[in-house]
Amino acid sequence: MAAKNGQLYQLSLTGVLGGLMGVFITRFFGANRLNPDDILEQVKRQFRQESPIEGAWIEKHAVPFQKFAVKSRVYYGGITRYEDDQLVQYQFVADAETGSVLDIHRL
Repeated sequence: MAAKNGQLYQLSLTGVLGGLMGVFITRFFGANRLNPDDILEQVKRQFRQESPIEGAWIEKHAVPFQKFAVKSRVYYGGITRYEDDQLVQYQFVADAETGSVLDIHRL
């Protein structure tokens, strides 16, 4: 009977430690990806340095992206602002892990 209790204790302890390691690994590796809203705020801040913006959006799901030999996961987004009394739209592609703008073009 004592052997069964020891094995049960060891199995329970292993399960708890495995669960804690799973939580730790998920938080550690999941922390590398930035929140899309934070990336959008960063891009808006950069655009506001030139002129006020009228609107902005960003997709909430990262998608695969490749430019030349570089592969990454990205968020697509857009900014609308007035330039010379006309509404102008820009679309941008931002790296999901670093928040760096990889591509931007005027529509």
